[in-house]
Amino acid sequence: MSGARLDVGYRDAVLRTRWTSVRVPLRLVGLSVLLLGVAAAVAVVAIALGDYPLTLTQVLQTLLGGGEPFHRIVVLEWRLPVAIAAVAFGALLGIGGAIFQSITRNPLGSPDVIGFDAGAYTAVVVVMLAGAGGGSWSTAGAAIAGGLATALAVYLLAWRRGVQGFRLIVVGIGVAAMLGSLNSYLITRADVTDAMSVGFWSAGSITRVTWEGLVPALGLGAVLVVAAAALAPALRRLELGDDAAVAQGTRPGPVRLALLVIGVATTALVTAAAGPIGFVALVAPQLARRLTRSAGVSLLGAAAMGAALLAAAHLLSLLIAQAYRSIPVGLITVCLGGLYLIHLLIRETRRRSGAAR
Repeated sequence: MSGARLDVGYRDAVLRTRWTSVRVPLRLVGLSVLLLGVAAAVAVVAIALGDYPLTLTQVLQTLLGGGEPFHRIVVLEWRLPVAIAAVAFGALLGIGGAIFQSITRNPLGSPDVIGFDAGAYTAVVVVMLAGAGGGSWSTAGAAIAGGLATALAVYLLAWRRGVQGFRLIVVGIGVAAMLGSLNSYLITRADVTDAMSVGFWSAGSITRVTWEGLVPALGLGAVLVVAAAALAPALRRLELGDDAAVAQGTRPGPVRLALLVIGVATTALVTAAAGPIGFVALVAPQLARRLTRSAGVSLLGAAAMGAALLAAAHLLSLLIAQAYRSIPVGLITVCLGGLYLIHLLIRETRRRSGAAR
């Protein structure tokens, strides 16, 4: 790049060009690379586990183009799509959680807590029970449409001369509760076979992901990641307040709406492909923030942490299956994330009580 210069300091590196300058936190980049490496390593270990166990040597040989014919079928056709889905879907959930926590300025501002995941879930349930959910595209379209419709409803209900983060969260929790009741009613009125199919899907499992469904999901996910990265500087400016953002040339309304669409789409895409996988979007941004010691949530750090968390949850589900029985990864993330949610609620209550005094 002509005229570009990289200045490396103790904590940050600054890339300067003729038109702009970009600050790169070295700790954030280093830890994100480390977390992505951990996610990749965990995914490789997960490939070795299953009804037909393999050694790590056999897995690596197959991934590098060698291995026996049956090993190639097991690794490349059956298990590799699931391993990639664990890393990619975890990253998408982390990005969605980071966007909403930044917009609401609240660690509880996660799509699954606010209720957007419930909207995507409801739309997919309706499509599946109507007999139109056989294709991945119809399911993905229903999930994204349901998530966006719920986001719009929550946004309008929370609007009072603007949207405050805490009000958005409270309204979202209420909407999620109503949608949960609607989902239960739809399932009780459905045919037994359809109800069992929806129930299995609602547990949140990536083991049924195949190349046929993964490839379009990765394509759409890549578009969302690029869009989120392009709006990341504007998101950082919005964290300073609308007045400061306007002073720096950012239009808060359109930018916030675009970020809302991207955040909903990331989680809805994962919901369509694997079912609702809760609490990764809630936990990943905050854990990444604590590791990197940054002032706010980071899309890069949240994506890397989300990838590592979901890959680890998938590995844990496989280890449990070897000792007991198969457990969907969504149940594991809900159990672990629920404990973290309780911790967040207690800490938020104490913080507000202290501020009131």
